[in-house]
Amino acid sequence: QMQLVESGGGLVQAGESLRLSCAASGRTFTNYVMAWFRQAPGKERESVAAISTRGVRTLYAESVKGRFTVSRDNAKDTVYLQMNDLKSEDTGVYICAAAYGNSWPVSEYRFWGQGTQVTVSS
Repeated sequence: QMQLVESGGGLVQAGESLRLSCAASGRTFTNYVMAWFRQAPGKERESVAAISTRGVRTLYAESVKGRFTVSRDNAKDTVYLQMNDLKSEDTGVYICAAAYGNSWPVSEYRFWGQGTQVTVSS
């Protein structure tokens, strides 16, 4: 089992920034593709960003391209999501996920965190 613990969420104003972290444990971190999803009230969960095992490849939802950056520190078993120029529509619970292997892009994630709330007020 892999444990994923997110942190860094909060309440911010539109245009501000937040940096989310997801600390992984229990499995060899470098074997896993990591991703961030978000779920807004009344909406389906959507993929926000993903990063390959070594951090060479990244993928973003169109709605966050140019504003969000996903990165990972394999020495710390942690993946990050830097969110700039936040908008009210970015509000939601941000959830970290992990998928074993090197397939890209990943269609199914095995391990999920509990999420951290991000609220953007306008």
